[in-house]
Amino acid sequence: MIRRLAIAASAAALLVAGCAPAGPPRTAGGRDQPLAEPSRVVAAELAFARLAQEKGQWTAFIETSDDDAVMFVPEPVNADDWLRRQTNPAQAVRWQPHQVWSSCDGTLAATKGAWQRPDGTVGYFTTVWARQRNGEYEWVLDQGDTLEQPLAAPEFVEAKAAECDSTNRPMTRRERERYRPAILRPAACDGTPCSGGGTSADGTLAYAYAVTPQGRQVTVQMRQSGAMAEVLRSDVAAE
Repeated sequence: MIRRLAIAASAAALLVAGCAPAGPPRTAGGRDQPLAEPSRVVAAELAFARLAQEKGQWTAFIETSDDDAVMFVPEPVNADDWLRRQTNPAQAVRWQPHQVWSSCDGTLAATKGAWQRPDGTVGYFTTVWARQRNGEYEWVLDQGDTLEQPLAAPEFVEAKAAECDSTNRPMTRRERERYRPAILRPAACDGTPCSGGGTSADGTLAYAYAVTPQGRQVTVQMRQSGAMAEVLRSDVAAE
């Protein structure tokens, strides 16, 4: 079972030490440089998991979600609409982040990790996080599936930040605070193909999902070596 990742959110920065600068450097013009903050995303994921144990599973999902968040039940639904009709289970699922990918500017990130249900079922999850105007992260996509065997626990959370695009001028602090990621969500699929996704402000991280009668696919792309490359792919067969 997971041991090393059962830590307090306040210690999350230690797991991804060196992945984010201590503060936002400035250019000569006074603009803030893009800032990836994978340690803060890990802290948000850990706080989310802890909240589920303290206040209830679906309560935690509601309190940490973006207004436009999408989750799969198994069809894609608006999370807020669906969650407010649910009752917390007696025991919440437990989960731990294993990997995190962040855009260069820190406006969008994705995590992948393991979960365990009280009945012994295990699986994996993918969560996409968007930084809000107040600087906090809220999740905009949550999905996963069961596994026959649990994911192997890493010693440390693996954190990666996208390569910055030198062709884009840095956002000012005010622009970053006001920015809202481009999030696309469909109406209910009703058995027909549908898709959605979103991108970071600087275009260095993007996620997408597609649902067909055969199942669903979730992908995350990140800028590496001057081009967007797929860093995460999840295919789940229709039930």
